[in-house]
Amino acid sequence: MRPIIRTREEAFAAVGGAPPADRQVVIDVETTGLSPRQGHRVIEIGAVAIEEGAVVGEFASLIDAGVPVPYAVQAIHGITDEMLVGQPTPEQVLPLFDKFIRESVLVAHNSAFDVRFLRHEFARLGMGLPHPHLCTLELSRRRLPRLSDHTLETVYFHLFPDAGLHRQNHRALDDARMTARIWLKMEEP
Repeated sequence: MRPIIRTREEAFAAVGGAPPADRQVVIDVETTGLSPRQGHRVIEIGAVAIEEGAVVGEFASLIDAGVPVPYAVQAIHGITDEMLVGQPTPEQVLPLFDKFIRESVLVAHNSAFDVRFLRHEFARLGMGLPHPHLCTLELSRRRLPRLSDHTLETVYFHLFPDAGLHRQNHRALDDARMTARIWLKMEEP
């Protein structure tokens, strides 16, 4: 199965045109563990492209990294070994993802985690990921210091109290969509 790429101008994105100066790509990854240094791998990427304050595209793919998903980790995001059979490999997904993000600023909730894993995966393929990144977790800690915690769910429901939670466990595209809404809300004047 190929990654899902939905963009306003898919043909333009396919040729890798330069992104607008104010383009951010909100990212989320699901992994087989907590540390790429311990051999853990990215098994799902979700991303939402934002230009001029509006969502203009999405990217989502499961990834068969060739490693088992521990049961304890499956309980967090719901991704099983069986779900990864027949999915694209990192060699197939990451070049497409690189074209999607282009030179954009990356945004994530706990960006250090997501970017560390993506840099590791990119390096395995001899690719770089020099993109600057911003963190909605750190931003929420500064702007919303009275919250009981700053998990994605807590921040999301604080900013959108009437929103229903429409997501599958901890899946990458759903989390990227939630983070994108948080980012846009926190960037309002």
